[in-house]
Amino acid sequence: MGVTIPGRTETRRGGDGVLTGVKVELEQRSLEEFISERGRRLLRAAWLLTGDAGHAEDLLQTALAKCWDRFEDLGDDATFEAYLRTTLHRTYISWWRKRSWTSESPTGQSLDVAAPETTREARLDLYRALMELSRPQRSAIVLHHLEDLPLAEVARILKLPLGTVKTHIHRGVATLRQSSHLTQEVT
Repeated sequence: MGVTIPGRTETRRGGDGVLTGVKVELEQRSLEEFISERGRRLLRAAWLLTGDAGHAEDLLQTALAKCWDRFEDLGDDATFEAYLRTTLHRTYISWWRKRSWTSESPTGQSLDVAAPETTREARLDLYRALMELSRPQRSAIVLHHLEDLPLAEVARILKLPLGTVKTHIHRGVATLRQSSHLTQEVT
């Protein structure tokens, strides 16, 4: 049995073989429920990209504004999250290219969005080490190592060849291993 988006009509064959238009309603989770469930993780990804709590909130808000009308069209939360995450990274890249906010410096305020078992000092060390990377390296490492996306998905999101993504990750990890901010080895 196929299910369609709320308010859409699905054509089915009735028991007598006659085609009928049947309106099928799908109970959709609201966008607010989606954000309350996954927003913290998305905000963490935005913070790891921008390095600033205010910019992270702006980035996530901008991505949500671009995507909110597609929430019901995309069908399920996983598909919408992938679409939103792609929009988040592409918006970051767009901002980075425009350099509209890069002249500002972070206030030293950290956003408490890291995993609960990490300490505040460890989060600050990670932040400092990530800020030593180039933006392409940081984006690739955040997507692959911190968001656990496969390399092919990282390449698709960043619109880069797979080999370039691997190079950014390799060089970024090498830089992180040499970082004075990190005491543990990065794998």
